[in-house]
Amino acid sequence: GVIEGIGPRYCPSIEDKIHKFASKNSHHVFIEPEGLNTYEYYPNGISTSLPYDVQVNFIHSIKGLENVHIIRPGYAIEYDYYDPTHLKDNLESKEFDNLFLAGQVNGTTGYEEAAAQGLMAGINAVLKIRDEEPFLLRRDQAYLGVMVNDLITKGVNEPYRMFTSRAEYRLSLREDNADERLTEIGYKLGVVSEERWKFFQEKRERLARETERLKSIWVNPGVLDKFSLEEVVGAELSKESQLYVMLKRPEVDYQKLKLLKTKDGESLLPPPYLSDEDAETLTTKVKYSGYEDKQKAEVQKNLEKIETVIPEDFDYDSAKGLSFEITQKLKKIKPRTLGEALNISGVTPAAISILLVYLKRYRGKKE
Repeated sequence: GVIEGIGPRYCPSIEDKIHKFASKNSHHVFIEPEGLNTYEYYPNGISTSLPYDVQVNFIHSIKGLENVHIIRPGYAIEYDYYDPTHLKDNLESKEFDNLFLAGQVNGTTGYEEAAAQGLMAGINAVLKIRDEEPFLLRRDQAYLGVMVNDLITKGVNEPYRMFTSRAEYRLSLREDNADERLTEIGYKLGVVSEERWKFFQEKRERLARETERLKSIWVNPGVLDKFSLEEVVGAELSKESQLYVMLKRPEVDYQKLKLLKTKDGESLLPPPYLSDEDAETLTTKVKYSGYEDKQKAEVQKNLEKIETVIPEDFDYDSAKGLSFEITQKLKKIKPRTLGEALNISGVTPAAISILLVYLKRYRGKKE
């Protein structure tokens, strides 16, 4: 009862578990070695802030741990945070110029979340000093873009963690294409080395060349060796097709394409070949290309509306047709763009359409 803060949902203490899951009569405990050459183990699953004597008793009640010694008793932490809806999209405070905030202070939990915010806030602090444009990421560009947008528009009512399910464009936010999405941005900012940039450019060129080669080679069922075709596709080919299109089939991958031979025994896809890592990247890219193109078109369609900047002195009360609740939320959070406004809880697409009309009028008056 002493601690009143809401704990992280995904690693609750044992006392929290017993309270929340009263119907369960057991809980998993994972005994994790603290290192390769140590006798210390961490009992994951029973984090606690109960009195020391209680901790000793319940540790000894676990089968196999009857005689263990507690080196450091469990303890709880409670931290205050800065309301992230009071941050700009570059992680600078709206109230205090030149103050950039990152990590737990913004209401998040987790190492990756803190590190990602630190990177963004640090870069933007430098850009502010240089009087350059801020470094911002959209929701379709990176999970960091999703997280920052969630924090500044929705706020937090419990420690925030980044999950793939929070991203509506997660089909494009894959680990195998992170370099493709972000290396160029990093290079322009000066946080990607020349060596890394050269490595990335060479990889991009290799994949582009091989993609063009797959598009240029046509598979004619009449000239193919029947056995190699069955081995690769598992079925007969009814009509002529590009290797690129064949690669979209669920049962076909890049390595299998190398097995295709003509009736004369010649390879349809002769060397040089991609490395296994590049081949996997290309296979994934080709298989998802149709879905990705559809998603990119959707993003492009919404981009103009989403990136419309809302001037800081815009009077929301002048936008007739907005509900009182939505007007209050917009005045409190002060979104920088219509995209940010749309992500505020309770702000509807209809409200965004009304805002768009009034923003056009506002600009007309200014001009």
